Amino acid sequence: MQENTEQALHTPRYIALIPAAGVGSRMGSSTPKQYLTINGQSLLQHTVNAFLNFSAIAHTYVVVSHEDGFVDDFLLKAPGLTVLKCGGATRRDTVRQGLEAISSHSDHQDWVLVHDAARPGLTAELLQKLLSKVGRHEIGGLLAMPVVDTMKRVIDGKVQTISRDGLWLAQTPQMFRFKMLCDALDAADQVTDEASAIEAAGHSPLLIEGHACNLKVTLPADLEQAKRYLTATK
Repeated sequence: MQENTEQALHTPRYIALIPAAGVGSRMGSSTPKQYLTINGQSLLQHTVNAFLNFSAIAHTYVVVSHEDGFVDDFLLKAPGLTVLKCGGATRRDTVRQGLEAISSHSDHQDWVLVHDAARPGLTAELLQKLLSKVGRHEIGGLLAMPVVDTMKRVIDGKVQTISRDGLWLAQTPQMFRFKMLCDALDAADQVTDEASAIEAAGHSPLLIEGHACNLKVTLPADLEQAKRYLTATK
């Protein structure tokens, strides 16, 4: 009985961390893109709902900037949800400062699922697939999409075709152990996603095939595409 109790106490939790301190300048909107709405709810609310409705997630944290004046109006308060106003100038800084804010009540072995605030189409099926495929993997993994189109690169005005073999488009969540992610981000300069920091530390995360519904809203046309996916799932 005591052995089972000790094992339960050391069972890693799944924690969602959503960096939402950006302004989304490519959307061309005066409102940060995570607060644009689809079907009456902000992108951030749709994103948060995916985690709040998934029972395996122990807690969801949203990290916004110190001066954020939108979150109280565009994100409903809920059990299991905490907003942290400690975001930084970059994604890396926002994630690292969010991790620092929750470090006193997180275990080194807890799994952290970092997810883009403007990916509102995340489904329970994708979350379950990520958790199942990563399992007890020592590093972790992320959702990603294999490249299927012909790839072009422009260098000094010249177009080149490059092989798409082995190329993937990174999505989120990106899921890593709490301490490993902290250490990797501490050692990183500036990276565009968490997997890049993990890779720079010499580790190789798993790539788990995602879905087009989990697109990131970056340009105005993406908003309509996300709306179609969200409407289809209701």
